Amino acid sequence: MSRFRIERLVALPPAEAWRRLTDWPAHGARVPFTRTTVLTPGRDGVGAVFTARTGVGRFGFDDPMEVVRMEPPGPGRTGVCRLVKRGRVVRGRASFEVSGTASGGSRVVWAEELRVRGVPAALDPVLAAGGRYVFGRVLDGLMHD
Repeated sequence: MSRFRIERLVALPPAEAWRRLTDWPAHGARVPFTRTTVLTPGRDGVGAVFTARTGVGRFGFDDPMEVVRMEPPGPGRTGVCRLVKRGRVVRGRASFEVSGTASGGSRVVWAEELRVRGVPAALDPVLAAGGRYVFGRVLDGLMHD
């Protein structure tokens, strides 16, 4: 299983960092050739389901995800969101954490554990490096718009 973790300190207060981090369509807008569609309109907490479709034309794959834990940050409390990836191509889980800092900003952590169908475990370090790069750019874009 490929694992990676990204951490950023940002100037945004925790509530705003959380709002941006859990804006699922905004994620897709930042990943090349990807569009995210929320399949459970009006539901943004536990049980929300969305799919990130990556590809060009007919060639691509779906990455369906479900929110299994959603606890927004609060005074003295770290916000935690956990997703399960249930696709035919990508399986695993992702988590996001947002906590306040002494300066009034936020510490944001994005971690994933992935298995990609057809990719041998020997390539897990390559997938992890790619994930850190791509999703690091996504996180930076979400936090600095």
